[in-house]
Amino acid sequence: MRRIFTVVGGVVVAGIAVVLVLAAMKPDTFRVQRTAAIKAPPEKIFPLIQDFKAWTAWSPYENKDPAMKRTFGAITAGKGATYAWEGDSNVGAGNMEITDAPSPSKVTLNLNMTKPIEAHNVVDFTLVPAGDATTVTWAMRGEVPYFAKIIHVFLDMDRMVGKDFEAGLNNLKAAAEK
Repeated sequence: MRRIFTVVGGVVVAGIAVVLVLAAMKPDTFRVQRTAAIKAPPEKIFPLIQDFKAWTAWSPYENKDPAMKRTFGAITAGKGATYAWEGDSNVGAGNMEITDAPSPSKVTLNLNMTKPIEAHNVVDFTLVPAGDATTVTWAMRGEVPYFAKIIHVFLDMDRMVGKDFEAGLNNLKAAAEK
């Protein structure tokens, strides 16, 4: 019996060691990005992104928790606009602030998650005219502390968040092409 416990204990320790080594090999930063072509000029798309109150028309996170509590700052559009939310496990809690919004080409914001895990990331939306369409890129980047690297061994951030970005860009396309 003691031998079984020794073998099982050794396997558990080896498994933990493998996970820790794999985590140590993960990059110190991450970037998730998706792009869509929207048949509308940047001037029509930009207001939907730079105004937090307009996000209800396209953001996939706005509908994941119907009971989500939203708090808009005194400024809701453009540089300095703020927005906070608190919801269930589908959306967590956090806040955003637009830090740059040169019309109609780019919106940059700080995204601060407080639940389920604390994280501080930068989100960029870029709008580039392309003939009769606009190429819209939604990207998020941030640092990956060691604890998060352990989680990344089991969860693929690009696949998980990328699906939401794709859904959001499809919704933005539908709203802008009306």
